[in-house]
Amino acid sequence: MSHFHRTAAFHTLGCKLNFAETSTIARQLTDAGYDKVSFDDKADVYVINTCSVTENADRECKLHVKRAMKANPEGLVVIVGCYAQLKPEEISQIDGVDLVLGAKEKFNILSYLDDLEKSESEGIVHSCEIEETDFFIGSYSIGDRTRAFLKVQDGCDYKCTYCTIPLARGISRSDTIENVLKNAREIAERDIKEIVLTGVNIGDYGKGEFGNKRHEHTFLDLISELNQVEGIERIRISSIEPNLLKDESIELVAKSKSFVPHFHIPLQSGSDELLKKMKRRYLTKLYNDRVNKIREVMTDAAIGVDVIVGFPGETEELFMETYNFLNNLPISYLHVFTYSERENTEAVGMQGVVPIPERKKRNKMLRILSEKKKMAFYQTQLGKTLPVLWEHENKDGKMYGFTENYVRVQKDFDEASVNQIEFLNLEKILSDGTVSVQSSYESFLAKA
Repeated sequence: MSHFHRTAAFHTLGCKLNFAETSTIARQLTDAGYDKVSFDDKADVYVINTCSVTENADRECKLHVKRAMKANPEGLVVIVGCYAQLKPEEISQIDGVDLVLGAKEKFNILSYLDDLEKSESEGIVHSCEIEETDFFIGSYSIGDRTRAFLKVQDGCDYKCTYCTIPLARGISRSDTIENVLKNAREIAERDIKEIVLTGVNIGDYGKGEFGNKRHEHTFLDLISELNQVEGIERIRISSIEPNLLKDESIELVAKSKSFVPHFHIPLQSGSDELLKKMKRRYLTKLYNDRVNKIREVMTDAAIGVDVIVGFPGETEELFMETYNFLNNLPISYLHVFTYSERENTEAVGMQGVVPIPERKKRNKMLRILSEKKKMAFYQTQLGKTLPVLWEHENKDGKMYGFTENYVRVQKDFDEASVNQIEFLNLEKILSDGTVSVQSSYESFLAKA
C-alpha cells in the first residue's frame, strides 16, 4: 500500500502524556508521507489514543469511533493507549475498529498499517503482556504552538490500591538525560515558549534510564540540567508525588529563571487512615510540610491538588477530615475525582462502599471549595504586574493566557500578542472566573 497522499487524523483522550505520545505517532506517519487532517475530515486512517482513568473510557472510545466512521466509513480505525492495553479484546468488538495496539506496539504503527484492510468483522489485536513493556520512547507534543508537553518518564512501580496505571503502562522507566535535553532544544528552536514536563510518576525520574532498575540520575539532576537550556522561557512541572518532591527541587524552582512557580501535587485524601488503605507513600504531615515549604520560598506559587472522594471506607467523618485539611491548606485549586471501581485493583474488594449519590455530593462540596480557593488565590494576585503568555485561540473576540503562576487572564484578541509574553497588571476578576489585565509601566519599559 503506497503512503503517498494518504491522510491520517488523530484524537487524544486523557492525560498530557497521551498528548505527547499522539504527537510522536503523528510524526511517524507524517514522516512516512501521510498528510495530517482534522478528526472530523475524511481520512484514510483514524488513530484514537485512549485513557483508562475515566469511568466512561468505553463510552468515549465508542463515541470517537462513531465520529471517525461518520467522517469516512471506509477509513481505518486504530485504537492505542491505556484502555487499549487493558481491554484489547473488548475494543476489537466495537463496530468500525480495525486495529488495537498495546503499549509496546503503538510506536510501531507503520508496520501494522501496511497491509491493513477495512475489517468486516472484529478488529485485529496486537498487544504484549505489560511485563514486556520495559523500553522507553521519548515523546513531545506541540499541540498549540504555545506550549509543548515533553515526556521524560513512563510507567509506575507504586501499588496504589485504586489505580490501573501500572497495569496499563508497566514498570517505571525514564528517558536518558541526553535525549530529554535534545528534545528540549528542538522545542526551543521552534519558538515554543513553554515546556510542560510529563510522565506517569515524574518524580521517580532516573529509574530505568539505562534499562536497569538503578537510579542513574534523579529528578533534581533532570531539572538542574533543563534549567541550563537556552531559549526556553518557561518550564512547568506537571504533577509530582509529594514524597518525591524534595526541598532541593523546590529551592531550584524558586531561584530558576525558566521553571515557573506552579506545582501540582496529588494528595488523594486528607485522612491518614485512608492514605494507608490507598497505599500512598506519605501521610498528611509530609504533605502539609511540602505545601508550607513551597509557600515559604515562593509566596505567590500556584499549588494544585488531586483528591479522590468516595474511596471504600470513607465515612462522613473521614471525608470531613479531608475537607478541613484542604480548607486550611494555602493551596490554589483542586482537581476532584470521584472514586470508581476498577477491575484488578485491590480497592474493589474493600469494605465500606460509599453510595454513588454520596460520592457525587462530596465531589460537589470539594469543587465548590476549589472555586473558593482559586478566587482567593486570584485575589492575592490583583494589582501585581506579571508576565502573561498569550495563546492563539480567538474566542468571540477574546484571547486567553496564563501568568507563570497559573492565573488565567483575558483581553481583546490581538494577533500581534499570540505566543508572546507580555508584562501586564492584573486588574480584576471577571464573571467567567478569568482576570482582566491592563498594560503596565513594566510593559512600557519592556517595549521601549
